[in-house]
Amino acid sequence: MKVVYKLTSEHIKQLHALYQGEWWTKGRILEDTIKCVKGSQICIGVIDENDKLVGFVRVITDFIYKALILDLIIKEESRKSGIGEKLINLIKIHKKLKEVKHFELYCLPELEEYYAKHGFSSEVGGINFLRHEHA
Repeated sequence: MKVVYKLTSEHIKQLHALYQGEWWTKGRILEDTIKCVKGSQICIGVIDENDKLVGFVRVITDFIYKALILDLIIKEESRKSGIGEKLINLIKIHKKLKEVKHFELYCLPELEEYYAKHGFSSEVGGINFLRHEHA
């Protein structure tokens, strides 16, 4: 396995294919996947020995107060192999993120325990998640 910090156009296509298998990213179009990767300050991929993308995560940040971890995704047959943990740790030690005060992410309730092992907590002072749908 190899870690990459810049995805090739082929890796972005492979990421897009991974997105199509998940409820939270299904239906994204390739052009939007390209834009979201290019628009994220930090992207980290894990590539297997056949140059296939097996794991990915991206971060949007102000580099001082907040870093929002998005789209942590692992190819189904590679899950439970430690790739997710590797990606989380690579974000937490990333040289560009060393001054960030808070790393944040969204997850389903059943994944809270997994992220708690990495120091994440849902105890954030009664903050509510709000959304405005932009048509």
